[in-house]
Amino acid sequence: MLVTVRSPLPAAVLSGLLLALAFPGGPGLWPLLAVALVPLLLTLRGGIRGRAFRTGLVAGMVHFLVLLYWIVTVLGHYGGLPWYFSVPALGLLALYMALYVGFFALGARMLGETLPAPAALWLVPALWVGLDWLRGWLFSGFPWMDLGYALWGQPMLIQVADLLGHHGVTFLLVLVNTLLALLLSAGSGPGAGRLRLAAPVVLVIAGVAVYSAVRWHQVGQQMAGAERMPIGIVQGNIDQDLKWSPENQGKTVATYIDRTASLFAGDDGPRRPTLVVWPETALPFYPEGSMFVEDLQRMNTRFDMALLTGAPWYEVVDRDRKEYDYFNSAVLIAPTGEFIDRYSKSHLVPFGEYVPLKPLLPFLAPLVEAVGDFSPGVIGRPPAWRQGRIGVLVCFESIFPAIAGQWVRNGANVLVNLTNDAWYGKSSAPHHSLAMTVFRSVETRRSLVRSANTGISGFIDPLGRVVRQSGLFEPWAAAEDVILMAGESPWVRGGHLFAPLCAGAALAAIGWSVSGRRRRRHYL
Repeated sequence: MLVTVRSPLPAAVLSGLLLALAFPGGPGLWPLLAVALVPLLLTLRGGIRGRAFRTGLVAGMVHFLVLLYWIVTVLGHYGGLPWYFSVPALGLLALYMALYVGFFALGARMLGETLPAPAALWLVPALWVGLDWLRGWLFSGFPWMDLGYALWGQPMLIQVADLLGHHGVTFLLVLVNTLLALLLSAGSGPGAGRLRLAAPVVLVIAGVAVYSAVRWHQVGQQMAGAERMPIGIVQGNIDQDLKWSPENQGKTVATYIDRTASLFAGDDGPRRPTLVVWPETALPFYPEGSMFVEDLQRMNTRFDMALLTGAPWYEVVDRDRKEYDYFNSAVLIAPTGEFIDRYSKSHLVPFGEYVPLKPLLPFLAPLVEAVGDFSPGVIGRPPAWRQGRIGVLVCFESIFPAIAGQWVRNGANVLVNLTNDAWYGKSSAPHHSLAMTVFRSVETRRSLVRSANTGISGFIDPLGRVVRQSGLFEPWAAAEDVILMAGESPWVRGGHLFAPLCAGAALAAIGWSVSGRRRRRHYL
């Protein structure tokens, strides 16, 4: 059966809606990812190239408006911006994200009209992945919920991520969509041609299934023989509107200390944590010199534990001129109360923790008065306690695979994500954040401990299984014997280059397509 889509707009809207239905936080109908792009791809045959771009833009707008609706909550309820700023901000962000889908549709159209179907079959997914990679890097990057992340809850299906990262999972999903679109269109030829087109894809998917099964068994054996460390998590569930008020600082510290004490109630034997993790800025004040530091020191000494907690930090640049550098940090405090290590967030949130190009954008000052003026830290030696070498991911650093990979290359045997998802409210965003974090465990083959002020705190094992998790907007504390893994996964060693290689291959093919078209016009 040959299928031709003559009206691109409904098909574009359908693709956008199918994508929206597949992602967590909503219906989460992840099998739809195998067909969600087919309506869009079927519109790309024939017509002018500009129509292909516009069709992709529409599909992207539908998808990202649904995916990112929580931006209005972040900017409006918690950021204090009126709706006539926050709603257009959502529209502009969705438009920016949709541009990548538009360029994908344009590029796929060019590849489809100049290359044979067997070549386009592989280069179209490479183009999508290459654009995802670009979006994760350009303008400091916003790689929020690439397609592969929607499979986070199916750990058996994502084990290939330790080879090619989450981009590899995305590639396979787009590959299946591209194959189905080619088989439904007139471009795949007669029956024998369709078989030759489908056979390599079936073999690749079968190979990935075998790889996943083998790695599941291998990593499971490594986990069984690996060293373990009891680690506790406290989710304080401190109201975002009260968190930074000076009169509530003592109450905030007392809440965290009380929840920490609950981890040591009774006799849990070896599960009594030697390290407890509090979330991002759990201490809403500068720790050095604070009256509350003695409370922390007494707690650590009482329970013979170390504490890794988020806190703001500052360093003196010039005391006479009153110049300081400010940091969003994670501080490691020993049982003696000594500050033994610190990591400061290296990938800051633009317009959230700093204003990019601030001298060139003075008109933004009234809108960002509450924005912190933080300096970035540096990923160096992992903070160490007992047998643990801790790769720290502060807030949305967990959505950047390269940061987790760098920690592992530097020797981290466990990852810890300190975050605060209260900004998102009761939206889909905390579920998205957890989904992306799961892939950091599979890519690096490290356990990941996630502590949120509120959000979804929990423990993730090196196979990507969520061992235990909290609910949203509830106080919570838990401890687990966390597996400490050594060595580097194939992704850490070199698989992280898969996405930029896809970008290069797609760009080269499009360049060849454009030059070939020009040559044909010249000869004609």
